[in-house]
Amino acid sequence: MNENQTARRTSEDTDALIALLDLADDIPGAAGLRARSYELLRLAPDGAVVDVGCGSGRAVAEMAELGARAVGVDPDERMITVAGGRWPALDFRVADAYDLPFADGEVHGYRAEKVYHILDDAARAVGEARRVLAPGGRIVLIGQDWDTFVIDAGDAALTRTIVHARADLVTAPRVVRRSRNLLLDAGFADVTVEARTWIFTDATMVPVLAELAARARSAGAISAAQAETWLAEQHERGRRGQLFLALPLFVTAATRR
Repeated sequence: MNENQTARRTSEDTDALIALLDLADDIPGAAGLRARSYELLRLAPDGAVVDVGCGSGRAVAEMAELGARAVGVDPDERMITVAGGRWPALDFRVADAYDLPFADGEVHGYRAEKVYHILDDAARAVGEARRVLAPGGRIVLIGQDWDTFVIDAGDAALTRTIVHARADLVTAPRVVRRSRNLLLDAGFADVTVEARTWIFTDATMVPVLAELAARARSAGAISAAQAETWLAEQHERGRRGQLFLALPLFVTAATRR
């Protein structure tokens, strides 16, 4: 996230984002995905690792429990305050992905989850990651492709319009498709990509679908009536236990030469 985006975020926005991150951290499969990222980082006892865009700090706490010297950075001061309040013994700092508070080669692991889609220059962030990583250090990037929400709905064309309209409001909605090549272009080795798909079939994710429809409507891609009809169907599917939402996530990992 760049500094202008951070400045535009209000305290209420941050509180809402924290609530959303807490929800995402606790959905089935989230803990396993985080654990897999730690394996790919090859955490060493007392090895320095940075979690970029750390949010409220869950991953930093888990990596510290595994013995790493974990540092969380986020450009949002309130986010860092919340993380520090939850885990006061850990190291949280205000910084963004383009200017990390580390010397060249100071860290052995770099992790960023659901961060690169809000960056306006992913290649610059990867370059900064390479700078702070020691030779042999590991980088792990986790994110979703915002064009690939898979939703069962009666009107497939309208659903495609909603998904694509929401994606177009994201700074870099398809950056995960580029992550492997970004790392290769920056000189990283042993680049791998894994996919995880989260599937939801009940009403718990209706608020996510409501947000998709609302943002598509506010962008002028669909009418209020279309949004209302589409969301009413999803509410009914959720009530019957017949909702279907699949979110593919991609985990890209590599080694700093």
